[in-house]
Amino acid sequence: MASEPQQQLPAVHEAWLPREHALHRPRHGGRQLTALVSALLFFTTPALLWVFGVRPGEIENHKLASFPSVASGWSFFTDLPTWAVDQLSFRGGAIAAADGISRGLFGEDAPLDQSLPPLAGPIPVAPPPAQPKTAPAPTGSPNSQAGYRRVVQGLDGWLYYGYDADAKCEPSRELSETIDKINELRNAVEKSGRKFEFVIAPDKSTIVPQFLPGTYPGKDCAQAAQATTWNRLTTETGALDLRPELKASEGRIGHPIYPSNDTHWLDEGGLVMTRGIANAIQPGITRSWLSTPVGKYDTAADLPPLINKQGTKTNTLYSLMPDGVVERAGEPNGDIDRPVYRSASPLLGTVNQKTLIYGDSFTKASSRYLSGAFTNLTMLAHFTQKTSRAEAVDEFVNAQVVVVEAVERSVAGGQLAFIDDGFLSAVKPALAAHPR
Repeated sequence: MASEPQQQLPAVHEAWLPREHALHRPRHGGRQLTALVSALLFFTTPALLWVFGVRPGEIENHKLASFPSVASGWSFFTDLPTWAVDQLSFRGGAIAAADGISRGLFGEDAPLDQSLPPLAGPIPVAPPPAQPKTAPAPTGSPNSQAGYRRVVQGLDGWLYYGYDADAKCEPSRELSETIDKINELRNAVEKSGRKFEFVIAPDKSTIVPQFLPGTYPGKDCAQAAQATTWNRLTTETGALDLRPELKASEGRIGHPIYPSNDTHWLDEGGLVMTRGIANAIQPGITRSWLSTPVGKYDTAADLPPLINKQGTKTNTLYSLMPDGVVERAGEPNGDIDRPVYRSASPLLGTVNQKTLIYGDSFTKASSRYLSGAFTNLTMLAHFTQKTSRAEAVDEFVNAQVVVVEAVERSVAGGQLAFIDDGFLSAVKPALAAHPR
C-alpha cells in the first residue's frame, strides 16, 4: 500500500517559531533600525553640512582625511570612520568646550595628547616603533605611572615635544649601536676621499629646560640619560656640538633661542648651525661674516596642533653677508623631501666645495642661511619617502663634502634612516666605487 505524500509546511521566519524550538531566533528589528539610522546620520552629516556651506578646519597636525576610494577594497570601510571624524565641522568647538571644562573644574588642560603623533606633520621625526626596546623605568618615575605625552605642557604656557623624553627612555636602538653605525657611515665617506661632518640639533628641552614642569612622563630617565648621551656622541662620533653657541646666542639676543610653542629653533639657531658647519669644514671662514636683523615674520607653530589648538611663532629675519658686504641669504625652503640645489658665485667667506647637507626639519628651518653660506649646495631630507634610496646615494656620490644633520631625539632614539643596514649597504660600495 503506497504511503500518502507528506504535507509541506509553509516557510516560517525563524523569529515566528515557538521559543522552545531549536531554530528560534528573536527579531532585533528595533535595535537594528536604531543602529542603522545612527550610522547613517554619522556618515552623512559631514556631507550635508558641506552642502550648506559649513567647512571643517585642520585642527590637528595633519591634513584632513579624504573620502576613501571604493576601489580600495576593505580599506574603504576601515578608512571611512577617519574621514567622517575629520569632517565633523563642530569638532573644534567640542574640543575647545572640553578644554574649557577641564580648566574650569580641574585647573588644567584637557588630556588631549596622551598618544604619540602620527607620521605625517611638520615635525618630521619618525615615531617610535610599535614594539620599542624598553629601558627600565626608575622607581617612582612618572614613566612608570603614565604613558608619554605628545606635548608636555610647561610653565608660563610653554610647550615641549613629548618624544624628547620618550626617545631617551625607550630608544629603538642601543646608543652603542647607533654610534657604531654613524661611525661606519663616516668611515665610508672619508675613505672615499670626501669630508664628513655630523651635526646634532639639540632638543628644545635640552637648551631651554627652565620652563619644563616639575613632573612629566619620562622626566627622570630622560634627564639621567641626557648628559651621557651627549658626552658619548661628541667624543665617540666627533659630532658638532652646537649647545655652547646656542646658549651664547641666547645671551646676545636676550631671550630663549627656541619659541614657547614650537619644537624648532628661531632664525638665530639657523645662523648658529650655519656658522658651525662652515667653520667645521673650513676653520675660521666665518670671520668676515656679517648678519643683521632685517625684519620680522610669523609662521604656524607646530606644537599647538598636537593638542588640537593653533598658534603662531614670530621670528626675526636676518641678512647674511659672507664677505661683510654682499647679501647672500636665500629664501627658506618649504620642502626638502626632494633634493634642493643652490648655487652662486664664490665670495670671501663662502664654502665653495660641492656640499650635501643630509638633514631633517632643522636643516629646512635653517635653509635661508645655509643657502647664503655655500655656493654649491644640495639639501635633502633623510626621513623622506619622496626620494628613493638610490637617489639619496647618488647625492652622496656627487658631493665633495657630506654633512649629516639630525635632531637630538632622533639620534638618542636610534631613529635614523641613514644608519639602517639597507642604506649603509647601498651607500658604502657606491662611495668606494667613485672616490674623490
